[in-house]
Amino acid sequence: MSCATLIDGKACAAAVIREVSVEVKALKDVGIDPGLAVVLVGSDPASQVYVRNKVLRAEETGIHSFEHKLAADTSQTALLTLIERLNADPQVHGILVQLPLPGHIDENCILQAVDPLKDVDGFHSENVGGLSQGRNVLTPCTPAGCMRLLKETCGDLSGQHAVVIGRSNIVGKPMAALLLQANCSVTVVHSRSHNIRELCRQADIVIAAVGRPQMVDASWLKPGAVVIDVGINRIEQDGKSRLVGDVDFDSVQATASAITPVPGGVGPMTIAYLMKNTVTAAQLQYPAVRHAKPSMEIPA
Repeated sequence: MSCATLIDGKACAAAVIREVSVEVKALKDVGIDPGLAVVLVGSDPASQVYVRNKVLRAEETGIHSFEHKLAADTSQTALLTLIERLNADPQVHGILVQLPLPGHIDENCILQAVDPLKDVDGFHSENVGGLSQGRNVLTPCTPAGCMRLLKETCGDLSGQHAVVIGRSNIVGKPMAALLLQANCSVTVVHSRSHNIRELCRQADIVIAAVGRPQMVDASWLKPGAVVIDVGINRIEQDGKSRLVGDVDFDSVQATASAITPVPGGVGPMTIAYLMKNTVTAAQLQYPAVRHAKPSMEIPA
């Protein structure tokens, strides 16, 4: 019985970080010192870990990081004031507001307040619209990382049928837009879709981004499909806690031709592409530099 090839997100992310380091040096050589501001409101343990990892990766690439840790009861007005200051700060080329925010703060209001040219998460409506039009804009990090993994694994994606499971603004919708840019035929399925398994069994590529542990098993796939598992879920099993994806790895690995593991698949790529986006943001803010040295390739 054949076994799926593991798509090594750690190795690919390391390659991306090396690319970013080269781009950062090129920017510094012309007097631009890329800076990333990370804003954390509250003390959510998972968010603290994510922020720490992002800061470490920034330091690794030579990107200067600015951490802003705010109390959980920080008002929306105070947070907007900070973002306004970061928007105006020439030392800050990228702004990331760690989600989720406390319940009393309107997340959409905060995300729309970030300057689109500094929106390294790619969540501002101007960037979302630009992505749908195929323009060179800041693109959400997880879908961009998934595209890199797919291109490394499959090469030219033209004509492939891709099914995206999930329609979130963070992953599902931008993932579909990027796949369309790569000339895939794209189907998006979600909680209201009918015959999801049958639709998935038609796919050459399956991207699972729904947040339900081990939902996708071998019965969802046609033999030889490539599977990108975006999910990261903590479950209790045999009295122990462990991380699993949205895909039942043990079931699927005998049917798929290639699959991302959890952990070690998409996760490292998300942080790597945050660094890519920070460099791209700096280049977009200095058009002369961008034209002299092409910015990162937006997956297309």
